[in-house]
Amino acid sequence: MKHYNITVKGKVQGVYFRLTTKAVADQLGVKGYVINQADGSVYIEAEGDDFGLESLLEYCEEGPDRAEVEAVTYEEQAELKGFKDFEVLKHRK
Repeated sequence: MKHYNITVKGKVQGVYFRLTTKAVADQLGVKGYVINQADGSVYIEAEGDDFGLESLLEYCEEGPDRAEVEAVTYEEQAELKGFKDFEVLKHRK
């Protein structure tokens, strides 16, 4: 089990990025959350196995049909937060 903090930049707000990210995460068994940032990016905290997290990163490189992803960055964190499910947030916890 690993924890990634992921930032996706580009035209990623207003294109259903958060909702489709949740659908992908749910299919992969990845837990965490996704939220829009004030700078126009999307921020994701995700926990899962290697396959789930790598697959989620691959999805983030493309995003939904109307997205124009310019960059995806991520950092692995040492501490797990023990998320119970994957949520779409309007405001950071």
